[in-house]
Amino acid sequence: MIRYGQQDITQQDIDAVTEVLRSVNLTQGPSISRFEQAVMDHTGAAHAVAVNSATSALHIACVALDLGPGDWLWTTPNTFVASANCGLYCGARVDFVDIDPRTYNLCPATLEQKLIAAEKTGQLPKVVVPVHLSGQPCDMAAIHALGQKYGFRIIEDASHAIGGSYKGEPIGNCRYSDITVFSFHPVKIITTAEGGMAMTNCPDLATRLSLLRSHGITRDAALMTQPMDGPWYYQQVALGFNYRMTDLQAALGITQMTRLTHYVERRHQIADRYAHLLADLPVILPWQAPDSYSAWHLYVIRLKLDRIGVSHRKVFEDFRAHDIMVNLHYIPVHTQPYYQQMGFRQGDYPQAEQYYREAISIPMHPLVTEAEQDFVVQVLREAVAS
Repeated sequence: MIRYGQQDITQQDIDAVTEVLRSVNLTQGPSISRFEQAVMDHTGAAHAVAVNSATSALHIACVALDLGPGDWLWTTPNTFVASANCGLYCGARVDFVDIDPRTYNLCPATLEQKLIAAEKTGQLPKVVVPVHLSGQPCDMAAIHALGQKYGFRIIEDASHAIGGSYKGEPIGNCRYSDITVFSFHPVKIITTAEGGMAMTNCPDLATRLSLLRSHGITRDAALMTQPMDGPWYYQQVALGFNYRMTDLQAALGITQMTRLTHYVERRHQIADRYAHLLADLPVILPWQAPDSYSAWHLYVIRLKLDRIGVSHRKVFEDFRAHDIMVNLHYIPVHTQPYYQQMGFRQGDYPQAEQYYREAISIPMHPLVTEAEQDFVVQVLREAVAS
């Protein structure tokens, strides 16, 4: 079986986790801060808050930015539901901005048009969540400029993108956003089994994020509202959540970070080879913006359905029949039944919907071999010729 994504666990990883298992700190121990520091060192961001998933990171990012009832969060329809659900968790309303047909990311030109219209009706977003699909960064300079003009805050959903860069700088440095979120799910660039992290350059946001991940509780006297009763004392100063990462997860993340550059370079090698092997087939290959360096979490092809005699579903099923576990990233969020109950309909975001009708994510991870790539392309070649 060839999977579309897969973790790479080495003896170094196993030894690091075993060391924590033999320690007294299975959670809330020193590995957390060491992992956070490793990601800060890589990205250049001033602060990092490790949590148990990227979904949790998105949620507390919204809370830290005071998103609430009466507010709007805008994101792309071409993402996992968590990028939108985080707004609903806060009682806010959610809307979407259609995608750029080349990058498949949130389109800045469409965003600007929507902002112009929203300003007239008094419904500007409080938060915009651009998503770096497949590891390719959005046009963050353009989105940031619009944020400055229209007054919205920015959470970069970089769940796919650790190890990539934008304009020569690491994704996650928060130059163009208030908060950047990473995912460490097993199919992502590096893994902590489950886990996520929120990056920021704002010390006040970092403090809020840290409180929110652990019940809103602090042992820091400087954050308390009354004198401490004794060395045992803590105070709940906010309504937080149990979103903590364990030391086991963090230890795995630390060793995975030592191989981050290798993993991304390997993904680029695989992407380059796919581009060569697929050049003569009736598919659209992923376009890369010249000012970006993708982390290549996914390799998405789009079928030229007008040039082949079979359906999108038939090609997908042919892959699966040959034990090639392709996937589709993503079903547009606004077409999900839960969101259609809010009034969203087919046709609302035509670029995202057209993408969905044509896209297939083929195997992309550091363990993919040349022989497996050859087999993937062979199956595709036979499928589109049938």
